[in-house]
Amino acid sequence: MPEPVRGPVREVAVVAFGQSEHVPDSAETSEVEMVMPVLHDVLAQTGLKARDIGFTCSGSSDYLAGRAFSFTMALDGVGAWPPISESHVEMDGAWALYEAWVKILTGEADTALVYAYGKSSPGDLREVLTRQLDPYYVAPLWPDSVALAALQAQALLDAGHTEARELAAIGARSRGGTDTGPGRQVVGPLCTGDCPPVVDGAAAVILAAGDTARRLTDRPAWIRGLDHRIEAHSLGVRDLTDSPSTRLAAERAGAFDAPVDLAELHAPFTSQEVVLRRALRLDAPGSTVRVNPSGGALAANPVMAAGLIRLGEAAAAIQRGEADRALAHATSGPCLQQNLVGVLEGER
Repeated sequence: MPEPVRGPVREVAVVAFGQSEHVPDSAETSEVEMVMPVLHDVLAQTGLKARDIGFTCSGSSDYLAGRAFSFTMALDGVGAWPPISESHVEMDGAWALYEAWVKILTGEADTALVYAYGKSSPGDLREVLTRQLDPYYVAPLWPDSVALAALQAQALLDAGHTEARELAAIGARSRGGTDTGPGRQVVGPLCTGDCPPVVDGAAAVILAAGDTARRLTDRPAWIRGLDHRIEAHSLGVRDLTDSPSTRLAAERAGAFDAPVDLAELHAPFTSQEVVLRRALRLDAPGSTVRVNPSGGALAANPVMAAGLIRLGEAAAAIQRGEADRALAHATSGPCLQQNLVGVLEGER
C-alpha cells in the first residue's frame, strides 16, 4: 500500500504560564475565584482576549470536589458564552495540555487555553486517592497514597538504588536547600521531609501555533515532543523500583535525542525522584542537568495542577532564557502509574 500523504507538522509552543499562590486551605475561595486570576494572568501576558482562544481544555477531579461534573462550575471563570470549543480531562492538567496540543497539531485551532485546579483541603486526600486503585483487590484494603509510596521507597532502599541520606538531600534541595532533617516518620521509611505538602491551587498555560506563537511572545517554548504511557493497573505485577512507562514516553518524545539543560519532574515523594532520574538517564556521569529548580511537587503539590506546573515551569525557564532544551514530566496514579513526558526548546 502507498504511504499516506501527510502535510507538514505544525509547530506548537507554550507562550504563557501562570499559577496561583498555593495555600494549605482555600475554604474562603471557590474554584472559580481560584481559577479566574490565573486565567486573566496568562491572557494578559499574550494580549489575547477570551474570544481569541480557539480551544479550551481543563483538568480537575470530581472526587476532590465531591460532586459530579464539577468542572462545569469552573467554566464561569473562563466565560462559556458565546459558546466556546471546550473539553475536560479527569486528570492532571498535563493531560489537558496533551489534548490541546493534538487539537492544534490537527489544525482545528491556532491557540488553546489549558488550565487545571485542585482543592484538597475540604477532604482527606489520602483517602480520596484510594479511589484510583483496582476496585476488586486493592481498594477494599484502603491502602492510602503515602503508604503505597512508602512501599516503593522501601523497595528502592532494599534494592540498593538509594539511601536515607540521598532522600533527605532531595527533600532539602526541593525546599530551598535548608536541611531541617527528615522530620517525623509518616509511614516507614517515609518521613515528613519525604512527602509533599497538601495544598490548593491552580495553573494555566496558553499554547499557540507557528507564527501566531512568535507574534505573542519574544521567545516561544516549542513543544518538540510529547507522549504519555501507563503501567499495569495491578501494583503486584510491577517493579516499583523502575518506571518503564516514563522511559518509553521519553523515547517517543525525543528526550534522549540530545542533552537537556533542565528537567522538571513531577515527583511528589523523594523516592520517586530517584526512580524518575534513573528512568530518564539524568544521573549520567558528568551530567549538569538542573533538576526541579522550581522546587517541584515537594515544594507545592496542588493535586491535578502539579503536572501542568512542571510543563509550565520548564516553558517559563526557556522563555526567560535560562534553558535552551528542557524536559518536563507529569504523573498520575499510585507509584508513578501514568506518566507524561514533554521536550521543549527555545527558538533555533
